[in-house]
Amino acid sequence: MTTKKEKISGGVPKNPVMKYLYLNKGILAGALGIFLVFGFLTEFKFWGRANVINILRITSLDSIAAFGVTLIIITGGIDLSVGALMACASTYCALLISNGLHPAGALLVGVLIATVFGAINGGIVANTKIPPFIVTLGTMNIGRGIAYTCSAGTPIRISGDFGEIGNGYLMNTIPYPIIYTAVILAITYVLLNKTKFGREVYAIGGNAEAARFSGINSKKVIWIVYTFAGFLYGIYGVISCSRLYSGQPTLGQGSELTAIAAAVVGGTSMSGGVGRIGATFIGALIMDLLSSGLNFMNVPFYWQYVCQGVVVLGAVFVDLQIKKK
Repeated sequence: MTTKKEKISGGVPKNPVMKYLYLNKGILAGALGIFLVFGFLTEFKFWGRANVINILRITSLDSIAAFGVTLIIITGGIDLSVGALMACASTYCALLISNGLHPAGALLVGVLIATVFGAINGGIVANTKIPPFIVTLGTMNIGRGIAYTCSAGTPIRISGDFGEIGNGYLMNTIPYPIIYTAVILAITYVLLNKTKFGREVYAIGGNAEAARFSGINSKKVIWIVYTFAGFLYGIYGVISCSRLYSGQPTLGQGSELTAIAAAVVGGTSMSGGVGRIGATFIGALIMDLLSSGLNFMNVPFYWQYVCQGVVVLGAVFVDLQIKKK
């Protein structure tokens, strides 16, 4: 039983773990329900250790991109260049390694390329009246074209110890991508919830005009948000390059929709001003549980798109109903 000292206003527990569970109990229940249903439908095979580890590994990567998208949506924006920037980071990283550059240097260049693209997105969105949808649609095509150009349209194969970054395990138990995601989640959470910058992000998404009149440098905040998102896409790209031992120009096709879906299912409002990083992780987990479960049951991939679309529409509908109340 939670004591009075363990609570803050509204009955929310003070303990960080209990607070997280309390605030996200709805979507956590949804994730648990999906996990249980697919377990029974597959005669408990879905609950196997190897499958659970694989789902967590995939969710970890998807979450990294979804964190960046969540911040952008909170400001009232949108980003369609997610997958293309991943592909740019992946192909350039593989290209540089195949040409003899040290893997550490190639990794940094790959992340830097995606970060620069993110900064370009942020600069245009912040300093012009061009809608974020159009800006990121343009950079999506540019980024994808660059990825195809530098790879000649084919995967760039690599070998060596670089694969350990994406395929290794901590103490032969926890995949490294899960560790990376935990660190990024903690950093992003602190940035969004414990700093002045985070308060400004929410303020801009809640009411951009009021934020401007209150002295917030909206242009700077938006530029930083898009740049940070590009940085996260770059991390996703180089980790994927390591996992696949290749740079894939087709990497991330459709990832922008997966990232947006994870954010929306996690409770991020498409109208801006509302969203939680911890909930986005659960949203990504729900989407990956659905995908993995349907794969387990040999459901054609096109029906998986239908299911994901229904989930996203349902999440948006619920968000609208909550706003009405």
